[in-house]
Amino acid sequence: MLKRRHFLSGLMGAALLTGALSLGNARAEDAPGEFRIGYQKSSSLFVVARQKQVFEQRLKSLGVDNVRWVEFQFGPPLLEALGAGAIDFGVTGDTPPILAQSAGAGLVYAASSPTVQNAILVPKDSPIKSVADLEGKKVAFGKGSSSHNFTVQALKKGGLAYSDIVPAFLSPADAVAAFTTGSVDAWAVWDPYFAIAESKHNARALVTTADGLDSNSFYLANKDFAERHPNVLKAAVEELSGVAKWASENRDELAKTSAEATGIELAAQKAATDRYKIEVRPLSDEVIAQQQSIADTFYDLKLIPNAIKVRDIVWTAPSN
Repeated sequence: MLKRRHFLSGLMGAALLTGALSLGNARAEDAPGEFRIGYQKSSSLFVVARQKQVFEQRLKSLGVDNVRWVEFQFGPPLLEALGAGAIDFGVTGDTPPILAQSAGAGLVYAASSPTVQNAILVPKDSPIKSVADLEGKKVAFGKGSSSHNFTVQALKKGGLAYSDIVPAFLSPADAVAAFTTGSVDAWAVWDPYFAIAESKHNARALVTTADGLDSNSFYLANKDFAERHPNVLKAAVEELSGVAKWASENRDELAKTSAEATGIELAAQKAATDRYKIEVRPLSDEVIAQQQSIADTFYDLKLIPNAIKVRDIVWTAPSN
């Protein structure tokens, strides 16, 4: 049973979260009437937090009357909404924040987490046996999603350039149809879509995150919200860290709760959960450097129009 006492030790550590940039001293703040969270089916910590009303309980003490949850299929549209101020807080993979920052979106990094597993999938009977065999092939992935960077990195490790493939920019829902009908040769996607494809769509993983291609997911906030309501954001990150601590120790219940909330088959959700390293952590220098490397690669490949400095939008939690 998920109870608040399970979170306490996690919250103590999360309270120390700091970043590399101060966005200004926290002003005396009026509580927002509503805290709006963008999430995806892969956001298992958010799914649990929503089911157990973790944010609602904590933020009520800060004067927040309502928490509203908005589901997105993948990261880029979530960050578009975040930058526009349509939501206040959300989670994505590594690539969407880079494209958003390059486009001038008003957002900040609040915390990080090891990414869920990504994979490049092919049909089980495909003649494609290695990444090198993808040369000249059509590979589906969400433009600007974490699988975009995963594909770039996997190709490089496999001895190919990004220009050696034919990208097919498709959302997960559209990519499923293209993959099952053979309209694309391969599909790069993250869990739980990866696990669902293995169990329901006759997919075989060509390469995965576990093959030395680790990256990060990020919890981000609207910049104006972070400046106006730093204590609300700090409390949200603390609660999320507590959820992560509980989840890492209760994976079976995490999988069950996530499956019930999303409608994903339990076996697929459990497969995704079992291969997910669960923690919420500050943006260390190492994490910032990893993210900067992705940004530099995307600029070199002309996938973003201008160079960016990731550290410029790392948020610092108030110390009070």
